[in-house]
Amino acid sequence: MSDNGCAADAALDRHREGTLAALVDTVHDLTSPYDLDGLLRMITRRARRLLGFDMAWVAEARPDGTAYVRTSEGETRALNVGLELGTGRGLGSLAQERRAPVWTADYLTDEGIPHGVGIDTVVRAEGLRAIVAVPLRHGDSSLGALYGAERSVRKFTSEEIAALLSLADLASIAIEKARLLEQTRDEVIELERFGSRTHTALTRVRYLWECHARLAGLVLDGAGLATVARATADALDGVLQVRDPGGRPLTVTGELPDLDEESVSKAGLQALADRRPVGLPGELWLAPVLAGAEVLGVLLLSASAPLTDEDVRLLQLAAQSVASLMLIQRGTAAAEGPVHDELLTDLLERPHSTDLHLLERTRRLGIDLDRPHVVVVARPEGGELGKAVAWASSYAYRMGGLKGVRRGRIVLVLPGDDASAAARAVSADLSPLLGHAVSAGAAGPAAGAGQVARVYAEAVRCLDALTALGGAGGTASPRELGFLGLLLSADHDVEGYIASTIGPVLEYDAERLTELTATLSAYFASGGSPTHAAEALHVHPNTVWRRLERIAELLGPDWQKPSRALELQMSLRLHKARTSLHSRRTTPADD
Repeated sequence: MSDNGCAADAALDRHREGTLAALVDTVHDLTSPYDLDGLLRMITRRARRLLGFDMAWVAEARPDGTAYVRTSEGETRALNVGLELGTGRGLGSLAQERRAPVWTADYLTDEGIPHGVGIDTVVRAEGLRAIVAVPLRHGDSSLGALYGAERSVRKFTSEEIAALLSLADLASIAIEKARLLEQTRDEVIELERFGSRTHTALTRVRYLWECHARLAGLVLDGAGLATVARATADALDGVLQVRDPGGRPLTVTGELPDLDEESVSKAGLQALADRRPVGLPGELWLAPVLAGAEVLGVLLLSASAPLTDEDVRLLQLAAQSVASLMLIQRGTAAAEGPVHDELLTDLLERPHSTDLHLLERTRRLGIDLDRPHVVVVARPEGGELGKAVAWASSYAYRMGGLKGVRRGRIVLVLPGDDASAAARAVSADLSPLLGHAVSAGAAGPAAGAGQVARVYAEAVRCLDALTALGGAGGTASPRELGFLGLLLSADHDVEGYIASTIGPVLEYDAERLTELTATLSAYFASGGSPTHAAEALHVHPNTVWRRLERIAELLGPDWQKPSRALELQMSLRLHKARTSLHSRRTTPADD
């Protein structure tokens, strides 16, 4: 063998040894932990060094058969990474299809290769000529392809192709391992998240049941509706309002935002139909308070933050607790009904404010008659007294008052000092329940147990007067009946009646030394003629007109209507009489 032949063989051996050493180093590198992107960058770097490529890259295959360039090394333009390769185009597609290396000495001039626009653009921009692609395989699956490229025409030897294929096989194993590690890491992270969510949910569920147990405990301990509502509001971090079936508030734990009552009513009907809480914009929630098929009311919650599913469940449980409380109160009221009836009978038939035994009985029931109380006498206009009596027992218990039935009418003694408001509240609460009108007369307040009978008699007279005036289904108190109420009242509060009718005119005259009261009297005395009133007062008619305008500002635009005019004339006469009598009492007797 010639010296040249020996030298060539020696060079080939050294090349093989260098390639083998490079593969061994690659194997060592592949055993190090990498994320997938870091591993692919290391593989492209090793491919360039192994065969002295100008450029190398890895294309990753997708499950649908498409591929894209995921990592690249040696490029001079930012065109390669992320390049979509499509399917059936370029050397990589052929290599994956044939499951064998594919190469070309001069890519752009090789008509035997299916070209793609994107691939050709990168090849031209980078000035590439020779390209080789080997498949990245794992079993029967194709992971993608490993590419090497030169910027000059180059024919790849079988040893170079074999070395690159060996690198691709080692890389495929490492890629699959990296993928499995990433998948395992993702699964571990998801398990940790799931565990955290589960722990949070279990903590929330535990809190939910603790809150429910606390609410149930309050109900069983005899707590009032306000206490249960406040505990619910604290648990849900919001403001809670309890409403009756007619939508009227029974208790509220704080200040609610401005409400669109029409939307609230619609949501309330939806909650009752679905038998579960319903949400509204603005973190408002409504939960029905139900006892079987009976509607006891609704909870309205204004939450400070969005409710979780567990919070909504707690709101529903709170509604059940409120329903239980209302049923217990109803049962308690029914059980104490005979005691209340007997006590009210004693108050009405044997008024004895100094009877210490009577006062002690009222205090045992939690009723302090030394505080102001009003009496409401209600008459359902459509019968059904039994249902109304059951309601009255619950209402009196809830309001801290007494209830009784006399002559087919419901009698309620309730704490408060506004008889008109109490009558309206009773009628508005009871009418929807019965489905027909309820007339109510009211009077008071009574100061002490000895005055209950007197106030009751006034309330009855107000109810009778309301009926006689054709006002069945309405409400009335001495204040609302005007001078008729003055006649019906036992104390005949003339001064209060005058103040309620012509008081603004009297005050205006006293403060400004004007003659509006005299002008008003002259106007009525002249039959409503400003001209004749001016003659009687000895002033110009324009002066009377200006005074009448001021009177209208003080009394309101309806002061000349017949019913109102009659009230004013009655007050003027009473005022004149009282002034005359007072003047006589204070004038010294003649010597």
